Amino acid sequence: MSYGENLWLFFTLLFGIIILPGMDMIFVLANSLTRGRAAGLAATAGMMLGGLVHSAYGALGVGLLAKLLPVLFTPLMLVGALYMAWIGLTLIRSAIVVDDVGRADTKSNWEAFRRGAITCLINPKAYMFMLAVYPQFLKPEFGPLTPQALVMAAMTAATQLFVYGAIAVAAGRARNMLVGNRAGTAWIGRCCGGILLLIAALALWEALHR
Repeated sequence: MSYGENLWLFFTLLFGIIILPGMDMIFVLANSLTRGRAAGLAATAGMMLGGLVHSAYGALGVGLLAKLLPVLFTPLMLVGALYMAWIGLTLIRSAIVVDDVGRADTKSNWEAFRRGAITCLINPKAYMFMLAVYPQFLKPEFGPLTPQALVMAAMTAATQLFVYGAIAVAAGRARNMLVGNRAGTAWIGRCCGGILLLIAALALWEALHR
């Protein structure tokens, strides 16, 4: 797999995860509906900051492992791939439902930004997921890890801006698409689960043939 193909695969996974309805998306939508587009965009900026922090610790963990304990790099890839496969199966078997979007209690755009970052950072599943994902795409054979990590962090922030920013701008339409749309949200979850399974299978194959 070339570096370009690796980035496209990372983007496919990234887009699938970010577009999946969850606490981050609901927070942006609630702020947009309650206080307007600017508040929704402020919340989006907070989510982007949180995403950059997640990217930083994911890259740092992989970098330290590759430098200090390279023998554990392949086992980490295997464990991460199995974890992604488990998440994928869980998404396929479950139905994601958005019953309601409550009012946001933020009182300023700064508070929306700050709480957006905190909402992103306190999600424990995000930490485990980043530790599972980064070893699959941040690879020493593609050159120095720092430039690779910066590109992946920029892709993460840009994808969050595109998805959450669109929700902030078109909040009313986004609410109609998500709230009570059991078939639509279930379909999104199953598609994301399928993407995770596919990438997990590719990661397993690559780890076993290193």
